[in-house]
Amino acid sequence: MEILKNVVLALHIIGVAALLGGVLYQIGAMRQGKARVLPAMMHGAWTMLVTGIVLVGLQYPLGNEVNNVKISVKLAVLVAIIVIALIQRRRESVATWVLPAIGGLTVLNVVLATVWK
Repeated sequence: MEILKNVVLALHIIGVAALLGGVLYQIGAMRQGKARVLPAMMHGAWTMLVTGIVLVGLQYPLGNEVNNVKISVKLAVLVAIIVIALIQRRRESVATWVLPAIGGLTVLNVVLATVWK
């Protein structure tokens, strides 16, 4: 069961990398006014959601305590990311606030995961 948890955790981190990597890649296009929400960013966000739910579900059979407040806050941040990305994904170029918001919320999610015990 521990191996499964580690595999799912690795997939969760790959999702974070896809989302944040897409944001960083589009920063250059933002200067030209052509930044957009990439499919990789959407895939990363959905991967984070699915693997996050699985990770929480795997904690119970392993006998670990789950901080439900922390998980709820992280879920709310991720839902905000997904909503922003879903609304903006079909546009040729997104507003100047979109990429910094998605990137900042992603970093906030990582900080919550690592700092909040």
